[in-house]
Amino acid sequence: MNSTEVVVTGLGATTPLGGDVSTTWSALLEGRSGISEITEDWAQELPARIAGRAVQDPSEKLPRQRLRRLDRTQQFALIAAQEAWQDAGAPDIDPVRLGTVVSSGIGGILTILEQYDTFREKGWKRVSPFTVPMLMPNSPSAAVALEFTARAGAHAPVSACASSSEAIADAIGMIRSGRADVVIAGGTEAAIHPLNIASFASMRALSTRNDDPQAASRPWDTGRDGFVMGEGAGIVVLESAEHAARRGARVYAVAAGAGYSDDAHDIVAPEPEGEGQARAITMALEDAGMAPADVAHINAHATSTPTGDVGETLAIRRALGDAAADRVAVTSTKSMTGHLLGGAGAVESIATVLALHEGRIPPTINIEELDPDVSVDIVRDKARDMPADAVGAINESFGFGGHNIAVAFRRA
Repeated sequence: MNSTEVVVTGLGATTPLGGDVSTTWSALLEGRSGISEITEDWAQELPARIAGRAVQDPSEKLPRQRLRRLDRTQQFALIAAQEAWQDAGAPDIDPVRLGTVVSSGIGGILTILEQYDTFREKGWKRVSPFTVPMLMPNSPSAAVALEFTARAGAHAPVSACASSSEAIADAIGMIRSGRADVVIAGGTEAAIHPLNIASFASMRALSTRNDDPQAASRPWDTGRDGFVMGEGAGIVVLESAEHAARRGARVYAVAAGAGYSDDAHDIVAPEPEGEGQARAITMALEDAGMAPADVAHINAHATSTPTGDVGETLAIRRALGDAAADRVAVTSTKSMTGHLLGGAGAVESIATVLALHEGRIPPTINIEELDPDVSVDIVRDKARDMPADAVGAINESFGFGGHNIAVAFRRA
């Protein structure tokens, strides 16, 4: 456990549930779904024709000239970062003490595909000169660093669907190491495109419940048939507790610690017994100086896939032990947002932080029949009050390649 305490002072998001944190959080507590039908012609022949599109298009927030120079991942990241920065009180900080760690699991895939089509159909002279800066996986972090003149470092860990949780974990380490006093961290994704949906559908990873989009994402339900792709971004402002105290900042929670592991089992499938996931949880608790009994709530990765959801509950029980696992309240907000891929962990970390800060745990919706192999207490249908004596909560994120990240938060 490092002696430097890191706190969360700003939150920003743009999601399938809302264009900011407030509307997203309200929708989560109400148990509303942000999943809808894809109405474009290109989707009509695909087996999966539903997605969680961002409620607010970036064109509503950013000027047209700027939009042309930014991939949609960058646009989402900037919008969420601007909200988080203002929410943190727009700290007055030396640029060399400010950093960014902003991830995307896929990067500027829309730019790659669109510009290749332009190249094939119209020739090289019509290819945008901004193509490479827009498609780079590090482009969202770079765009945020430019926006706020962050000179301590601009980083972009890429670990598939664990990317933005890893970004937050790395940001904690960046502050603890003394490299920065404030770090803007999180993740973004914009991958709703026929090729991406076709690719995931070919793997049989996506739900095909096209006739009932809002009920399609159903973690832990016996009828789950795959995840639903979402888009958007989540950004947090982290800073050392000392720096936050000096400027009188409002503190949402303590970003207390993080744990990393890898399954080294399969490029796609998680290790079925959850050993690697459990190790990440255990490491996060050790890093945070927390005991299993301190964990009142877990925002689970649970994507609504047949194989992954149950293994995660086994990992929770393995990591916490039976007594603590019986008490922890577990939810999957992906039941409402869909799966934001590289942006998922950051949006779910925001939900975890707000659950601690406001004392309310969002529900998991769409569970009609709970899988009998689920071995933990799932918050279903309605939001639940956080126990008054709750100490902390964990956000879990797992990605293709076996990447496992757990981030532990503690009440301020």
